[in-house]
Amino acid sequence: MQMAKEKIIIFDTTLRDGEQAPGATMNIEEKLLIAKALEKMRVDVIEAGFPAASEGDFSAVNRIAKTIKNATICGLARAKKNDIEITAKALNGAQRSRIHTFIATSPIHMEFKLKMSQEQVLEAIKDSVSLARNLCDEVDWSPEDATRSKHDFLFKAIETAISAGATTINIPDTVGYTTPEEYFALITAIKNNVVNIDKAIISAHCHDDLGLAVANSLSAMRAGARQIECTINGIGERAGNAALEEIVMAIKTRSDIYNFETNIDTTMISRISKLVSNITGFVIQPNKAIVGANAFAHESGIHQDGMLKHRETYEIITPQSVGIEKTSLTLGKLSGRSAFKDRLKELGYDLSEEIMNESFLRFKDLADKKKEISNEDLVSLIDGSIIENQAHYHLSELDVDCGNNKDSKIFIKIRIDSNIEQTTFVSKDGPVDAIFSAIDKIITHGAKLELYKVEAVTEGTDAQANVLVRLKKNNRIYSASGASTNVLVASAIAYINCLEKLKNH
Repeated sequence: MQMAKEKIIIFDTTLRDGEQAPGATMNIEEKLLIAKALEKMRVDVIEAGFPAASEGDFSAVNRIAKTIKNATICGLARAKKNDIEITAKALNGAQRSRIHTFIATSPIHMEFKLKMSQEQVLEAIKDSVSLARNLCDEVDWSPEDATRSKHDFLFKAIETAISAGATTINIPDTVGYTTPEEYFALITAIKNNVVNIDKAIISAHCHDDLGLAVANSLSAMRAGARQIECTINGIGERAGNAALEEIVMAIKTRSDIYNFETNIDTTMISRISKLVSNITGFVIQPNKAIVGANAFAHESGIHQDGMLKHRETYEIITPQSVGIEKTSLTLGKLSGRSAFKDRLKELGYDLSEEIMNESFLRFKDLADKKKEISNEDLVSLIDGSIIENQAHYHLSELDVDCGNNKDSKIFIKIRIDSNIEQTTFVSKDGPVDAIFSAIDKIITHGAKLELYKVEAVTEGTDAQANVLVRLKKNNRIYSASGASTNVLVASAIAYINCLEKLKNH
């Protein structure tokens, strides 16, 4: 008789640790859009940001705290009184609030970064956790650089945090240095040597510097961790974090090894993966596990033959289980509002009437240009509608005159709030240079173009182009994308969307 499955808490930090990836900057409306999708996917805890870092982060956390009802909302805070009090204010209005506070415990961090003794660090843990526990429902405490900390001191620090009121003890592999065997041993040692560990939940937070974040997280789970901190598409600083979709599907697919379960609605995975990719401008690599374009593609003749005879010969996960639906209903220019709304419901959208009406008009416009509209087309179109609905800058008109034997001349109109600005520009360096230079005349910004990249959303000559633009200003990177069947229009939209992000920070 199989034992009842134990619950694994999924703690998503896409909006906090994920945003720390260079170029992954998100504005408040974009963060709220992702938070709503995470809630619909049934994520247990949403780490919404670092409120003390900026007014923008404070506002985003506060807005999410007041909007999301079915997940715990968490804010990050250093072990400082001011940080913790600001975070508590940002979480005001949450159905259930959590402060995630941290301080380094490794010798190298304590000596060179904190310049604090062990006794001073222990005192800081006691004071910070006690304060946080008095200001919110739950406290998640992290010993930064835990995997390079001396075990005896780490055990003492954890015991101090629990005694002060920590309800979750997170063990971060801050620099992605550990291996599955080492991490398993560390979690086991914590369980065996921290006398009050039974009063808290152990959590894993792994970075992917050696490509081991997911393996380490699953190893920690087997050793006794019951919360995993992760991000959509594995985004995060440096090489990223453990990928939520990989962890969840590993637990679901290998139930013969992992006698655990999560609350996650896995059919939302594909939808939210595309949403995060569109908002951050971080393109998903084709061979990315679970959500990559090639994850369910079979080109080898041997594989195709096996698939035709029995799907499970080469496919361990069905596309439907992660929200990639096969459907006989084709959307095109003759499709009505009901079919459109039904498809959006399948894809996990719940739109206001205003956004629905605007999106339907965009769909009709796209259907005039494409014979058939794919799910990928719809996701790109709808996410663009939602994001642009809150924007200050909008592309109103773009006319381009170019050829191989003449300069590129463009005329552009941009709506800035309720005002229309227009200009022309001629460039010897092609239409994209002309478009970007014209936009620069209307929206002055002082940023430097770091990346311009074009790829197709779908296949065929009528495919939507997805353009990624990356700008750098004051050592901070901003990324955004734009989609259209016209590459030049997509380029203008992407550039304007990137300037919108730059404006809001």
